[in-house]
Amino acid sequence: MRHDENHRTHRIGWLRAAVLGANDGIISTASLVVGVAAANASREAVLVAGVAGLVAGAMSMATGEYVSVSSQADTEQADMAREKAELAADPAAEHRELAAIYVERGLTQSLADEVARQLMARDALGTHARDELGITETAAANPVQAALASAGTFTVGAALPLLVILVSPVQQLTWTVSITSLVFLAALGGLAAYVGGSSVLKAAARVTFWGVLAMGLTAVVGHFFNVTPA
Repeated sequence: MRHDENHRTHRIGWLRAAVLGANDGIISTASLVVGVAAANASREAVLVAGVAGLVAGAMSMATGEYVSVSSQADTEQADMAREKAELAADPAAEHRELAAIYVERGLTQSLADEVARQLMARDALGTHARDELGITETAAANPVQAALASAGTFTVGAALPLLVILVSPVQQLTWTVSITSLVFLAALGGLAAYVGGSSVLKAAARVTFWGVLAMGLTAVVGHFFNVTPA
């Protein structure tokens, strides 16, 4: 009978970028508009600040993720090219190197030699990439995917506080944006934890704490630097 297992590791790449984007979208945009609102700015000024923050933040997230993950991808490709050359130049040495890895993991020398031989016969480069370099299809860097996921989810996250600005009384913008954004953050943290198979409560509490800290600090700054005419 086949034994099916529901692992979540294959979701790590896109889930990390998506959660980071949405989380940053909510926190940075909500904190920005809370700071501006705390300075007694008009609804229009708060909204303009929020939209500008959304656009700038989405582009920043996309650029940062693309550059960062591209650097990782370049390193992986260089390592793969080097490994391919080494396999072509001295396959026997690469076999011994692979067998030594398996011995360190607990196999006997004879079994390690046989495992290395069979795996290299099937896919030598892929085997060395996985077991020597730690590069797998699941964890391989994908710059475009990371950039789009971060920018898109940042935009979605940032749009939530902006919607609250449109429907909230201007006198209560600071509190309504803060409270609803914390609810959004808790829901996001819980959802990400659920998808990833980890503790929902722990994740929600963690992201909510940092949201409170960020919005609290920007509210203090906005109140202290109140330059809006009465």
